[in-house]
Amino acid sequence: MTTPLIKWTNWVGNQSFTPSEVATASNEADVQYWVKYAAERGLGVRTVGTGHSFTPIVETDVLLNTEAMRGITHIDAAKRRVNALPKTTIADFGEPLWAQGLALANQGDIDTQAIAGAIATATHGSGLNYTNFSATLAGARMVDGLGNVVVVSESENSEVLPALQTSLGLLGLMTELTIRVAPAYNLHARYETLKYAEVLNNIDDYIHHYRHISFFWLPTDASAKLYCLDHGGADDCVVKLYQELPADAQLPNLPANERVDRSYRIYPMHYDPNFHEVEYFLPIEHTRDILHEMRKLMLRWLPLSIYPLEIRTVGADQAWLSPNYQRNNLVVSISGEPGADYWDYLRACDSLFAEFKGRPHWGKLHFMTADRLDRLFPRYNDFVAMRRRFDPNGTFLNAHTRKLFL
Repeated sequence: MTTPLIKWTNWVGNQSFTPSEVATASNEADVQYWVKYAAERGLGVRTVGTGHSFTPIVETDVLLNTEAMRGITHIDAAKRRVNALPKTTIADFGEPLWAQGLALANQGDIDTQAIAGAIATATHGSGLNYTNFSATLAGARMVDGLGNVVVVSESENSEVLPALQTSLGLLGLMTELTIRVAPAYNLHARYETLKYAEVLNNIDDYIHHYRHISFFWLPTDASAKLYCLDHGGADDCVVKLYQELPADAQLPNLPANERVDRSYRIYPMHYDPNFHEVEYFLPIEHTRDILHEMRKLMLRWLPLSIYPLEIRTVGADQAWLSPNYQRNNLVVSISGEPGADYWDYLRACDSLFAEFKGRPHWGKLHFMTADRLDRLFPRYNDFVAMRRRFDPNGTFLNAHTRKLFL
């Protein structure tokens, strides 16, 4: 079924386009039909999660609406595996997994993304002992660029798995996913507003002794409100430190700046979509140098750099296009104001990240080229070969990805 043409816009409004057709797919057979339809006509086809990417990753000829393909289909508590349809949101996993004594091993601070999109772009939380969502993918059913159903798992087509885990939707459209999950756990969360110098003095302890560490550094007094933060002024850091507790743990009489709750209730926070974000992953061993240089750069670029600097960590994995491929990383997120001419500032940040061999978050703005990706990702050419194997006609490519992965 097709619907009237609409102008599609992502959640922050920096990407929009009008596809030639908008089609609805309610099941795997529908996905097959529309992929074949597009391929036979030389058209591109893409699907959309919840539009949380800042890049033009969705733009296409035939935009596939898979809203009906949402929900958990099976939970194997013994093997700690869960099967879900591609439009299942991160938030959808919380209660059903908890009821089975399970939880997502880690999350970011937004839980409204569709799981297929979160996996395809290596969306992540924080903590060196935990990977991004991509690395939790244990298998999937997907429709390739010719309309064939391909099953990928740890035992079937296993050589495809590290390419599929972070694939930007370029190998195929996933119709069901299997992800690894963890035993249910509570989090003891502590929130503090500290001076930058104090955070820097304690950064090694934060990174290595807490399950989750993240903080926002505020370049000006006006920064906090831009990210819906309650406290903090110029040169303050709003710090989040989480420790894991058993699922039945209780801590009475907590101070006002601490909470204990189920993991999926602690992770999310509210953001107004009033920013455009660039995010790079940089080797963890250069943490102090990176923070020092970023602070200098942002102060030099005020007021274009008025938005907070967000810092997190993520552990290494084996997905070929993951920014964490075989590397523990410090994650640096910077933002610009919609409508502002801040591109020179973002390019200055990109130049700094390049000095430290920074790899991009695939859902955020970046300045990558094919040559640069070849230098940054050891399995880049293997991924391109895999993409050509499953989508020989480039049905899933668009103007943005064609420059990077043709």
